[in-house]
Amino acid sequence: MTAGRGFCDLGFAKIDTDRKKRKGFAEVVYCPGKDRQHLKKIAKNIINSKEDLLLTKLEKSTYAFLKKTIPVLKYNSLAKMGYYLTKPKILSGGLVLVVSAGTADIPVAEEAAQTLQVMGNRVERLYDVGVAGVHRLMNNIDKLRKAKVIVVVAGMEGALASLVSGLVKAPIVAVPTSCGYGSSFSGLAALLTMLNGCSPGVSVVNIDNGFGAGYFASLINTSSVANKNIR
Repeated sequence: MTAGRGFCDLGFAKIDTDRKKRKGFAEVVYCPGKDRQHLKKIAKNIINSKEDLLLTKLEKSTYAFLKKTIPVLKYNSLAKMGYYLTKPKILSGGLVLVVSAGTADIPVAEEAAQTLQVMGNRVERLYDVGVAGVHRLMNNIDKLRKAKVIVVVAGMEGALASLVSGLVKAPIVAVPTSCGYGSSFSGLAALLTMLNGCSPGVSVVNIDNGFGAGYFASLINTSSVANKNIR
């Protein structure tokens, strides 16, 4: 192992040790495709460097393997995320609300929610309020309008993001999911709907990218606090 300029060279991986300075959070590890031994060495290096650790798309069996030698590692089975915080987070910013259209969208919504929590945001969840029963959404209008940022997760036709945006002033981070029948094309239909939505104030991440949505929502939420303090 050698230390480089802003990264730690493990040979098979080069850990970005300057990520927190640039982005506000340490490098996050995407797990699929990585050897278990490599993941273990990466995770241990990040923890030994006194950085917060977040592992995305982590299968339960791989978590069990890592837990044997990293006992402090925690796991959200719905989100498929492993995580470790060096110390409890001081919550900053306003409320971030994570909304899912259906229960089948919850794993992606949980990935967004867990990312937000690890990054120190105050998070609430509002699940299974899709457009097929819009009264479920309207029954929570007060909660929607209290949120500083809203993450909307939806598969099928993906109409929920535009609908929520039309009801609130908060910015929306939309996440299309791969849930749906054949003509949904594994989330492409929802992605195109969200990209073509008519309500302004909606940004869209890639299909099933709950992590990306949570990260971006956190930047919006915490940046507003930083800007207020500067003024």
